[in-house]
Amino acid sequence: MSCPRQPFDRRKALTVGGGLVTGALLSLAGPSPTAASAPARGPAPTAAAPYTNPVIWQDFADIDVIRVGGTYYASASTMHYSPGAPVLRSYDLVNWEIAGHSVPVLDFGAKYDLNGARGYVRGIWASSLAYRPANRTFYWLGQIDFARTYVYTATAVEGPWSRLTTINTPYYDAGLLVDTDDTLYVAYGNTTISVAQLSPDGRSQIRTQQVFTTPSSVGTLEGSRFYKINGQYYIFLTRPANGQYILKSSGGPFGPYTMRQVLLDLRGPIPGGGVPHQGGLVQTQGGAWYYMAFVDAYPGGRVPVLAPVTWTPDGWPVVQLVNGAWGTSYPGPAVPAPPRQVTPMTGVDTFDGTALKPRWEWNHNPDNTKWSAGDGLTLRTATVTGDLYWARNTLTHRIQGPTSTATVELDHSAMRDGDRAGLALLRDSSAWIGVRRDGGAARVTMVNGLTMDGSWNTTATGTEVASVPLAGGRVWLRATADIRPGAARPGTFSYSTDGTHFTRLGPAFSMGNDWRFFMGYRFALFNHATQALGGAVRIARFELSTP
Repeated sequence: MSCPRQPFDRRKALTVGGGLVTGALLSLAGPSPTAASAPARGPAPTAAAPYTNPVIWQDFADIDVIRVGGTYYASASTMHYSPGAPVLRSYDLVNWEIAGHSVPVLDFGAKYDLNGARGYVRGIWASSLAYRPANRTFYWLGQIDFARTYVYTATAVEGPWSRLTTINTPYYDAGLLVDTDDTLYVAYGNTTISVAQLSPDGRSQIRTQQVFTTPSSVGTLEGSRFYKINGQYYIFLTRPANGQYILKSSGGPFGPYTMRQVLLDLRGPIPGGGVPHQGGLVQTQGGAWYYMAFVDAYPGGRVPVLAPVTWTPDGWPVVQLVNGAWGTSYPGPAVPAPPRQVTPMTGVDTFDGTALKPRWEWNHNPDNTKWSAGDGLTLRTATVTGDLYWARNTLTHRIQGPTSTATVELDHSAMRDGDRAGLALLRDSSAWIGVRRDGGAARVTMVNGLTMDGSWNTTATGTEVASVPLAGGRVWLRATADIRPGAARPGTFSYSTDGTHFTRLGPAFSMGNDWRFFMGYRFALFNHATQALGGAVRIARFELSTP
């Protein structure tokens, strides 16, 4: 994952051009780079309908993808959102659900609690997900704040996940390999690529060694993914944000390695979006290979795309193109029929259980004494502030592209004077629609102009641009976001007093598309005080819908 302190101009690198490594094509059968090296038992693979890219039009960046038996899993970056490192699950590489999170809480310092400091654009960067057959355990590994590396484990991706160890070496943009002899290796680094060997229990580092220095003609390489395929070792690397390269060693995990370009300035499948890069390779049960990458597609974020991969006779991967570009559509992977349908990433949530569904992530760690679920979601004020970026217990949901609408049914009858509650389009430039209670009266209002600077300090807390008096104790709030890359990028807000007839409130909000915040816009539910704690709101229903 690109570090904002690096000298290269990532914005310039988003320019789309053309160019790809070429070579004779040969399907490379053999051990999978995931834990499942043998075909899974069960129904024979069947041809599937064509799929369309992006396979997930939501913000899931720095993908690491593996297969365990007949199930595919992927992990992604979440920065300051909590819980972190979501684990996605699929049975066909095309239809995905969010199954859980590898990092239950960001207990890496008070700034992740919004306690005297803030963790925006820190936290969970590019990390790695692996499965170890010897103990039937999933491993998540990632570095935090360039200081140290954390390893979490679970026997099921839904959890519970627990911290196995902390390693003092910060494995930047790490790729974890479980070798065929059960040894654990980590490839990591920026431009200078190293490989570490972990102890058999995975708790400590035995050895680390530099294995490759990126030529100056290439520039920056990072985002390691580490594989063993047909007895050879591969480190899959990204050149942010327009290229992908791969290193290959026949001499073992510590090299020596030779390099080949996989793609550079390749036209992507999202109009106005960037070059597919920084993802992982995975092999199906039938032996076919795929590359899952992400495309910079702001304001929505970085979204996953999928393409088939073949191999040259001498063992180098080649992405299959459509008319010289990453295809907008490909034949679906030939895999057995799924055992069940995955849970949609859109739809209605009435918060009927005591735990939140894995589609939700808090902005920083929540104060768990100030919220509850079951018969709706209750948000009690947790912070006295005039700044939404400092407000604890702001609950976020990814936006579904290319356009989607979030509708919230809000009971505001327990709000207190000075409280602000509502539905936001949240990023470093934000806007919201919600309820303000002042002087014993409530009104529904639209606020825009909430901004941060490049160091993620608040530069403006927002300006009310429209409001109307609000009677009764219940209101429906709606935000529609068009996250297609382009000039307009509009977000619009409306409200209803009966849940059926909605009235537009305020002007369209133009969502920002600067990449440096990394995460895309999210819908966000919030309730904070500006005078004193004690107020509460109840969200009876949240619906994410597409046209």
